[in-house]
Amino acid sequence: MMSAAPILLTGGTGQVGQAVLRHAEERGLEIVAPNRTQMDLTNARSIIDMVASRGWSSVINCAAYTAVDRAETDAELAEQVNAVAPAILAAETATLDIPIIHVSTDYVFDGTNGAPYTEEDAVNPLGVYGRTKEMGESAVRTRNPRHAIIRTAWVVSAGGANFINTMIRLAAVRPEVSVVDDQIGCPSSALDIAETLLVVAEHLREQSGTWHFVNSGDASWYDLAARIFANMDQRGLPTPALKAIPSSQYPTPAKRPSNSRLSTLAIQRDFGVKPRHWHYAIDAILAERFKI
Repeated sequence: MMSAAPILLTGGTGQVGQAVLRHAEERGLEIVAPNRTQMDLTNARSIIDMVASRGWSSVINCAAYTAVDRAETDAELAEQVNAVAPAILAAETATLDIPIIHVSTDYVFDGTNGAPYTEEDAVNPLGVYGRTKEMGESAVRTRNPRHAIIRTAWVVSAGGANFINTMIRLAAVRPEVSVVDDQIGCPSSALDIAETLLVVAEHLREQSGTWHFVNSGDASWYDLAARIFANMDQRGLPTPALKAIPSSQYPTPAKRPSNSRLSTLAIQRDFGVKPRHWHYAIDAILAERFKI
């Protein structure tokens, strides 16, 4: 069983952080999620003081600078949040013998693999966001021997800024929506990611390492949009025409991996986690989103 000591959660206002808080409440777990005033990730002393303030059972680091395109011109802040802050967290938790669970991303890979990425595949980030997240991973690995790095991808939920809510917003104002169909990944529910993080926190003992968690099955962004609009259509909601386009027709400041698929065999083996198919995850999110 998980220790009765509380969990320290960073990034509690984000999609995954909110989902961790929700699951923890359902399970009767005590979690402390300081806000930016209580714990400033750009201030080393603030981080150190928070880690030292309680006897934590574990630290779950969901905090990240996730504005992929903006990171290209805001590299200093992206590095501070994604690399420097995790390094301080890892060092301080190691000093106090507290395990750390650190959330990372498919963006540490370049997307050229022809198969789902495993934990043993070489990293090669394409942009500032991916590079700073990879720096954070390295810092956690080297500074705290009691660590779990959980890479995920294509995070969606009923709330917050994500692809699902963007598609719902566009459906209300556009007769046609164009979505890229040459980037492949694994749409993943923030609630499912959060549940996995708590499983890892409960069972993480002396084993340390890197694991991947995403919902099962593959999809392009076009496939995901099609699922969203089909679900909306079944609810009698207005839906736009959907047009598939190549990434070249939707240029962005940061290059995206064309293959973001992640293999989850290791986390299934080591923690008994069984990801549900992304179809079911997306349908559940939409049911919550529309309260139907």
